[in-house]
Amino acid sequence: MSGTAQLSFVPLDAWLPLYHNFLVVAGPCSVENREQLETTAKGLAQLKMVPVLRAGVWKPRSRPGHFEGIGAAALPWLQEIKNETGQQVAVEVAQPGHAELCLKHDIDILWLGARTSVNPFMVAEIAEAIKGTGIAVMIKNPVSPDLQLWIGAIERICKAGTNKIIAVHRGFHGYHKSRYRNIPLWNLPLTLKKELPGIPVICDPSHIAGNRKWVEEVAEKAIALNMDGLMIESHYKPDQALTDPLQQITPEELHGLLNNLLAPRQKEEPDRMLEKIRTLIDDKDHELLELLAERMRLVEEVGIIKNEIKTSILQPDRKNEIAADRKEKGISLGLKPGFVDKLLTLLHQESVLIQQRLQKNTNK
Repeated sequence: MSGTAQLSFVPLDAWLPLYHNFLVVAGPCSVENREQLETTAKGLAQLKMVPVLRAGVWKPRSRPGHFEGIGAAALPWLQEIKNETGQQVAVEVAQPGHAELCLKHDIDILWLGARTSVNPFMVAEIAEAIKGTGIAVMIKNPVSPDLQLWIGAIERICKAGTNKIIAVHRGFHGYHKSRYRNIPLWNLPLTLKKELPGIPVICDPSHIAGNRKWVEEVAEKAIALNMDGLMIESHYKPDQALTDPLQQITPEELHGLLNNLLAPRQKEEPDRMLEKIRTLIDDKDHELLELLAERMRLVEEVGIIKNEIKTSILQPDRKNEIAADRKEKGISLGLKPGFVDKLLTLLHQESVLIQQRLQKNTNK
């Protein structure tokens, strides 16, 4: 990968206190008022597990009219909390002005959200604003599953003169309904670690899950895959939160989650490897089902066109051509011929049924 070989990153334990050799970043999705911020921050500080308090000050929203954070007014509060609790403080920045204000208020860590890291121009402007300061930066993956965009954002920030970088895996936007809010695609953060040796990668289970009932499950998968930490949204009254109420958990719930997941990390290596492989299989199964659903939607489009031009559903030449091509491809990938035959037969049968249903409905 051109341009990445010279990058170096400071190990987490060289500049942050870790819990069980693991980084925990937690705090409210957005700062709503001083009482909410102080109560949540003190609850997290009491756990002795959370060295970094995350707090959304400026909140990019998809549509206007929703709570967009209270802005710079929260920065002095964060300074006071930092001095009182000893925690480092992280704030999301979406433009150079945000970064400049954070620097003036002694914020320890900036983070670039998924809607910012997807924009190379804005990342470059923020990089220019922090140039030479050496401030630590967390960089979330872009909303789209584009590894090069993620790497590009990291490179731009590195070139601004900081090597305290943390990549944050928060999942990717998908158009298809799934169990989680965002599709994990675990292979991308794992590939990132291979492309950029030494970079710490932590997981944001809150944004992947989208619902607190799945947060621990996602966090467990991240730990099984040897992620370097977790970034979890926490609010002392989650149901009353002005942003992302469903995915936030209380400091007490976070305490239970961390005890459940990090205490047994010393289990035998074969167990950990088994869990890691199963997590990757789960991920691939979800990807496979999404691809199959998309394929069948395309089959419906074919069926509609066939109805319009009065073409037969069954086309033996096309079927034989597909079978030969896909079988050759499958065998080249190491799949058994018998398995490929069975799979192609099932796909063909389902495709015919879909087109027959369309034809029947059209002729009613």
